Amino acid sequence: MDISVVIPLLDERESLQELHSRLRAVLEGAPLSYELIFVDDGSTDGSWDSISALAKEDSRVHGIRFRRNYGKSAALYCGFAKASGEVVATMDADLQDAPEELPALYSMIKDEGYDVVSGWKRKRKDNVLTKNLPSRIYNAAARRITGIRLHDMNCGLKAYRSEVVKSIEVYGEMHRYIPYLAKNAGFSRIGEKEVHHEKRKYGKSKFGLERFVNGFLDLQSLWFLSTFGKKPMHLFGTSGLLMFLAGGIMTVWIIVEKLVRQAQGVKFRAVTDQPLFYLALLAVVLGVMLFLAGLIGEMIARSDSGRNRYNIKEEL
Repeated sequence: MDISVVIPLLDERESLQELHSRLRAVLEGAPLSYELIFVDDGSTDGSWDSISALAKEDSRVHGIRFRRNYGKSAALYCGFAKASGEVVATMDADLQDAPEELPALYSMIKDEGYDVVSGWKRKRKDNVLTKNLPSRIYNAAARRITGIRLHDMNCGLKAYRSEVVKSIEVYGEMHRYIPYLAKNAGFSRIGEKEVHHEKRKYGKSKFGLERFVNGFLDLQSLWFLSTFGKKPMHLFGTSGLLMFLAGGIMTVWIIVEKLVRQAQGVKFRAVTDQPLFYLALLAVVLGVMLFLAGLIGEMIARSDSGRNRYNIKEEL
């Protein structure tokens, strides 16, 4: 199969029929062999009924339905697991992502050798203050931290080589950073394509301003996990050891200075009367705690407990 299109959705019943019609026209006209995987992330507006109806009339439509809302990362994770195409594309179900972009994204993966191609909504049809401006700030921070020169890291319209989505774990809110996850997994050919962005036709956005705050915090977490997740002792152990040594040196210095002054008959302050002594003890204690935190982190990292257990209600 040429391409699998994974479409996570939440309460997008009104747009599904139109989206399916446009996808069929584009992919059959390419022509590409394909499958459409709709992942219903706990919709309550009858979206699953629409997906069921589409599956009855088109055998290339597959559906996954969650019992409750788990989030976009969970939907993509389960969609990726079911995808069987050589290229896996993702797009939102709100009709703001244009299906007509898919053949070009597919070509960049198959013909130009990219591992990941991310869409770039250069001309966004969103509110400037609530979405456009925060998005620019967020993407600038993401480029700085990840080292990946993408203008729109969070664009839902992307294409991946199949090996990429089978080699990464998407959990929590990490769907925003799949290119970074791919880079950390060893897939370095990451490209970008300017795509058409359409104004929302039905319903309203499921994301507010808090997504940018959460996104930045998730980015910090991802950077930390990718850098120190498998070797926490390198961070905690090193900082703990340095703090312990600094505190120990200060403590010894204070005691030696007091003894020297006492031996010379010079006026001196008691060790316990000096605030620096207590700061030194605090540094020693914190150093030991950081070192132990690194040790515990190493034990947890080596246990590598499982994640991504989602309760799927039914499949088509």
